[in-house]
Amino acid sequence: MSEETRKVTCIICPMGCKITVKLRNGEIVGVEGASCPKGKDYAIEEVKSPKRYVMSVVKCKNGDLPTVSVKTDKPVPKDMIWKIMDILSRIEVEAPVEIGSIIVENVLGLGVNIVATRPCRKVKS
Repeated sequence: MSEETRKVTCIICPMGCKITVKLRNGEIVGVEGASCPKGKDYAIEEVKSPKRYVMSVVKCKNGDLPTVSVKTDKPVPKDMIWKIMDILSRIEVEAPVEIGSIIVENVLGLGVNIVATRPCRKVKS
C-alpha cells in the first residue's frame, strides 16, 4: 500500500490556505487545511489534473509592434503547456490584430482557443 501527501496552496481567494491532500494507492483519502469547500475542490483538482492559463506572444508582421501578447481562453492541462508554447513559437500573424481575436482555434484539439490580449495596428508602407 502506497501513501503520499501533497501540499497545495489555494489561489481561489486571498487567504492562500495551505492544504494537505493525502493519497493512498493514487486515490485521494483526505483533504485538510481548506477554509472553504472551494479550496477543497481546488486542491483536489490540482492533485488530480492540474491546469494553467498559458500566456505568451506571437510574431506580428507589418504591425506597429513586433509581437502580440496572447493567452488561452481557458486553463489547459499542465502537461500540454510546452506543446502549446512550441506551436506559438512558430506562428506569425498579419496586422491588424484586435484584442480578443482568435489566433489559434481549438489548439491541440483541447477545445481551447489562443486569443490576442493586445491590439497590433497595421503600419502604413
